[in-house]
Amino acid sequence: MRIHLATDHAGLEFSTQLQHHLAAGGHEVVDHGPVEYDPLDDYPSFCIRAAQCVVADQSAGIEALGVVFGGSGNGEQMAANKVRGVRAALVWSLATAELAREHNDANVIAIGARQHTFEQVAQFIDRFVNTPFSGEQRHARRIAQLAAFETDGSLQPDPREADSFDPEAG
Repeated sequence: MRIHLATDHAGLEFSTQLQHHLAAGGHEVVDHGPVEYDPLDDYPSFCIRAAQCVVADQSAGIEALGVVFGGSGNGEQMAANKVRGVRAALVWSLATAELAREHNDANVIAIGARQHTFEQVAQFIDRFVNTPFSGEQRHARRIAQLAAFETDGSLQPDPREADSFDPEAG
């Protein structure tokens, strides 16, 4: 599997270690992060490029996922989710790594490099990469709703609009 990595200065050390870890596991690793430590660098460009490549690879039929890092993972997740076709999840445990794939078919995960040890991060990523999407109808339906909103802004009908509740009448 091809794994696209991106980070800013906060995750640079983890990114380097992870490239070796993932390559040893037989994965092709593509690094989209900085080439040297710069405490003033900005994560959006790195994370967006990685996310774009995940979508491009998947569209071309290449098995690919992405991992983005930063101090907390929050901004990195937000950046990746700006790319159409990305479902990026913030991962902080083995369970969230597994559920991101199993229920949400996430194709990118974000991890806070300052929140975890390297061993934890490696376990999260391994669990994410090795967990398939369940394909359950309820999960597929929800993912389709996200894609529809992303494509044309459509939403399921608001159940409150069908009610004729008048707050003044009680």
